[in-house]
Amino acid sequence: MPHHDLILTPNLATPDDSYAALLAAHEGLSKEQSDALNARLILILANQIGDPEILKQALVCARTGVEDV
Repeated sequence: MPHHDLILTPNLATPDDSYAALLAAHEGLSKEQSDALNARLILILANQIGDPEILKQALVCARTGVEDV
């Protein structure tokens, strides 16, 4: 399997529109429903990535600094 690096630089054509769509998807949901939406979205995007090594890199990157929040 070829090695691919995680893309950490901006890569969305319209990041503001993407952020707005994410916020709109959560509109009107309870905390529990919002958490479920996030979990489902993560699993859908993980499946889209398909590469377990890239997913592992993304998890490490996402975890970095979380304890400080």
